This record gives sequence, structure tokens and C-alpha cells, in this order.
Amino acid sequence: MANNTTNKELVVSALENGTVLDHIPADKVYKALDILNLKGVENQITIGINLSSRAQGKKGIIKIADKFFEDEELNKLALIAPKATVNVIRNFEVVEKKTLTMPEEIVGIAKCMNPKCITNHQPIKTRFTTIDNGNEISLLCHYCEKISDTRGIL
Repeated sequence: MANNTTNKELVVSALENGTVLDHIPADKVYKALDILNLKGVENQITIGINLSSRAQGKKGIIKIADKFFEDEELNKLALIAPKATVNVIRNFEVVEKKTLTMPEEIVGIAKCMNPKCITNHQPIKTRFTTIDNGNEISLLCHYCEKISDTRGIL
């Protein structure tokens, strides 16, 4: 009896216009959606998680149709995905490649780890100054001046 296996693949349509966020750590894809306020948008979004990557082992990718971001918005991703790449697509062609830059200040994304911080008791947006220690990013709270690493607060 002959082996009749067929190769089945799901083909995702190419993006005509929009933005592709690639090389996101696989476990940070949902957080990236939060940071960019993409939940509930009407645009078509294609999400890939745990895709093979030579550099990372596993990676995530987000494709957003007809959506273009300001650098300030995209740079917030550097907190969770500093090596992510951004491709701007127009007429099915990559017209611009961007790399992320760590923002100096983060507003309203992270939560302060200090239980006594005013941001944990009042309706005040959190505000942090980023501190790049080489391999790790720390956040300095504007209100209570507590320094926290980004694990668990992003």
C-alpha cells in the first residue's frame, strides 16, 4: 500500500499595506498587542506565535493591515522586544525597515511594584524613566522613585 500523505499548509495572504512586527519573543506577543492598543481595532491582524527562528529559537510575528505607527508608539515595544524589527508595507513591498529605540520615559504601560506608590491607590497613570543596564532594563518610578526591573510589571 502506497503512502498517500499530502502536505497541507495554511497560506496567509500577503499584506498589501500595513505594518509587520517581527522577531518578537514568543511569550511577549500578547503584551505587544496591549502596548500598541491593538485589541478591538477593526484592522485585519495576523498573529503568529512559536514560529521557528534561527536567532531566537521561537518567535512571534504580528501583521496589521492598513495600520502605520509613529516611532514613539513602536519604541514602547523595546521594553519587551528590543530586537524586534518593523517593516512598513505599501503595495505589497517593504518600503521601510525600522529598528526599535528604548524610550527615555514610559507612561501608562507598566505597574509600579511599590505597594505604597500613589499610582496603586489613585487614578494616576504610571510614569517611569528607563534605565538601560546593558542586558537588562530597569524602570524608575516618577512618583515614589522605586527602581524595578521589567519582569512581572509589564
